[in-house]
Amino acid sequence: MTKPSPAPILPEQEYFSIAEATRLLQVPAHTLRYWEGRFNALRPARLPGGHRRYSRTDMETAFRIRELLRDRKLTVEGARKVLAVSRRPPRFNAARIEGPGTNPAALKLLRRVREDLQRLLDDLSR
Repeated sequence: MTKPSPAPILPEQEYFSIAEATRLLQVPAHTLRYWEGRFNALRPARLPGGHRRYSRTDMETAFRIRELLRDRKLTVEGARKVLAVSRRPPRFNAARIEGPGTNPAALKLLRRVREDLQRLLDDLSR
């Protein structure tokens, strides 16, 4: 497996043209347009003349897509699934934390840390 290519630091600007995006991503324009049709997460804004404007979020998504396809060698469908899972909000279930599978020593330590932090907060607010 090849090493993942690091995402370059984006210039300090809010939006990027397709030319700027393809230069930073090091992919042809037709590839970027293809990704737009295949990945719902990549939806650049359009100017009145129809030109694309990629936000910083769009660029981060495009870099992630490139990494999944090029570096991890996933198919488009596989990359779509990975993106869908990573964009899904985490499920938090308080009952699971207190459930039988939880380490009692860890819970005791966490409760003690919470109590200590609460005492510190009370002391600072005086």
